[in-house]
Amino acid sequence: MINTALRLPAPEIEALLQGRIIAVMPNKFITPGREFALCPADASINLLPVEQYYRSNFLPIAQSIFAQLNSQGVLIQPQQMSLLSNEEQLKLPLLAYETVLLKAWAKCELCQIINNAGTLATLSQLTIWTTEALKEILKQRQNIFLAYLRVYHLPKSIEVPIKSSSQFLALPQPLNVSEVNPVINDRIFAQRKRQLEKLEPSLHPELEELQSAIASLTISQPAAKQLDDDIKAFLGWSSDKPKNPLDLDLPWIHKIAEVGNSSDGHTFEKLVRRGLLKLGFTGSGLNPDATGGAGGMDFYAEQPYPIVGECKATKTEKVPDGTPAQLLKIGMNHLGKFQYDNSIKLIVAAGELNFYASRTATENQMNVISPETLQKLVELQAHYKNSINLLELKQCLQQAPFGLAEDKINTYIDKVEQSIRLRSHIIQLVKNYLQNSGIESAGVESLHGAYFGSYPPQPIKTIEMHEILIELSSPLTGYLGRIKGSNWNSDRFYFLRDLPIN
Repeated sequence: MINTALRLPAPEIEALLQGRIIAVMPNKFITPGREFALCPADASINLLPVEQYYRSNFLPIAQSIFAQLNSQGVLIQPQQMSLLSNEEQLKLPLLAYETVLLKAWAKCELCQIINNAGTLATLSQLTIWTTEALKEILKQRQNIFLAYLRVYHLPKSIEVPIKSSSQFLALPQPLNVSEVNPVINDRIFAQRKRQLEKLEPSLHPELEELQSAIASLTISQPAAKQLDDDIKAFLGWSSDKPKNPLDLDLPWIHKIAEVGNSSDGHTFEKLVRRGLLKLGFTGSGLNPDATGGAGGMDFYAEQPYPIVGECKATKTEKVPDGTPAQLLKIGMNHLGKFQYDNSIKLIVAAGELNFYASRTATENQMNVISPETLQKLVELQAHYKNSINLLELKQCLQQAPFGLAEDKINTYIDKVEQSIRLRSHIIQLVKNYLQNSGIESAGVESLHGAYFGSYPPQPIKTIEMHEILIELSSPLTGYLGRIKGSNWNSDRFYFLRDLPIN
């Protein structure tokens, strides 16, 4: 239970909640171990104007938060009340007293006293305050109290009236709090605390600048939000386990099977074309808005290899021989024998094939899959971008058995899912191994040894693990980092971000 709150400038509470900082500058020394809620205050609590107080990479955020705070109906600040007569105070609406939202509580882990002006430039680089602001605080107070706070989210925001301008405020009612939801975990907090105590320079100032530059885009741009989350995790500002962002195409992807099992053939054709585009196929015969395919073909793709096909949406009836026969006839007429023979033939059809349709498809090397199976392929691609390797899929479609191809396509899907689970497991292995060992990077041999004690999803050789580690440390994937050695088994790897499994 806590019954007091620490007043801090609102942007600094936001910086604590973002994990951008782990320390604040109270007016007086705070005893380590003390616990309190975090209460936002306006800019009047600072010694300098906002433009001089906060560093340029944090200033836009600070200005925005102060603007929001001032638009929430706060008419008169508590320190201004004494300037009014009793009669004037009685005429004020209730909103004249500041009402704020408490979003978090904190525990003071350390309160450091800083009085060396020579360290202020480095302290500024590690925090959100300008060197000018730090110098002014030191000049006026002779000491800077730097309180290291372990911050926890409250289960829900709590609105409280504030009628005092002192540093610590009594809460109207005690708060029952827990340590269930910390902003950053123990390991990251300990690393950040050590860096700040020793005033070790920031390792990635360019990334901090980039994060600040994209912060305003995160509300409206999902891609910017994902990048922002990745940068925060890399910088140690966040220890939240990431979730795969929802692909904006999922609503129509989830309709493929439903529409395929209906009588709406035109809509089904469009969804199949969109699905093939999502998988990475391109070509003139994949216009998702067209009502009919070129030359009568329901779909046709040229790249990365030619694939031609028919769609058959149906509610209950069996697929007749006319469906594969039409693919054979139209494909030959429109593409010519050579181009048709060198194309993958695919039929996406709901319902069971009758005997003649099955025989025609089998004898002419056509692959027949259900709308459900196509939807599974496209969903996998949506959840894990580029997980479907179209050249591997081609090998699958070129191999017997032909006709009903559900089993071989589902076997391929299972293989892809197993590959994703393996990579997710290895990423978690690297993360856990480094945490438990207290080291920053590890070699292939050590990681391979740890792999067998980690309940692995499948056995792999050392060289196979190295190949996967190289793949995961590519700049285009960015799950791990790599320190290149003189040969393959002297490479070292470190953790960057998780690969969550949906």
